[in-house]
Amino acid sequence: MRIEVFSDVICPWCFVGHARLQQALAARSDRDIEVQWLPFELNAAMPIAGRNRREYLIERFGRPDPFAAGQQQLLELGRSLGIDFDFEAIERAPNTRRAHALAAAAWRCSPPMQAKVVQALFVAYFTEGRDVGDPAVLEKIGVEAGMPAEVAASALDDADLHAEIVSLEALAQRSQINGVPTFIFDRRTGFSGAQPLESFLQVIDALTVPAQ
Repeated sequence: MRIEVFSDVICPWCFVGHARLQQALAARSDRDIEVQWLPFELNAAMPIAGRNRREYLIERFGRPDPFAAGQQQLLELGRSLGIDFDFEAIERAPNTRRAHALAAAAWRCSPPMQAKVVQALFVAYFTEGRDVGDPAVLEKIGVEAGMPAEVAASALDDADLHAEIVSLEALAQRSQINGVPTFIFDRRTGFSGAQPLESFLQVIDALTVPAQ
């Protein structure tokens, strides 16, 4: 079975959904499941170099902490999932196109490599406060995940990969996917949101059988 996940690396609920999916895969390690992470830019209009996050939030929402209540919930939920959210460490509001290009290039290398890159991108942004729009940061993430340095570097501004991202995001729009994370199981069923572990297990059990 293939699970396709539309997400963005600056979406905290995508990080939660990622963690719950990992729990489900561990609980059903006897199933043949492949996961592909697909792009969904939450702020595609962000300048390619990103912006100071505080200034951006004030300009857009009128204050620097519009998500304070939700972040407190995420801090508590994250601890239960092994996620160390550090929202105070985030200084940049990045454009995520290059991050998605890196993840797409990692998929071309291998699905396990993409899994490492996606995990590293979430940690870099939400735990370490790194700028995941910065080419140097992204190249380092790719190399540390096992990508050849030249592959990681060339992926960031690869026109074909960028076109692929635009095409996949258009597909998501046509499919009426307007929120992330969205999980699609074998293109037969799916759901949006960081659902409880039981929701993942129910779908996996309905669509797969243990490997012989």
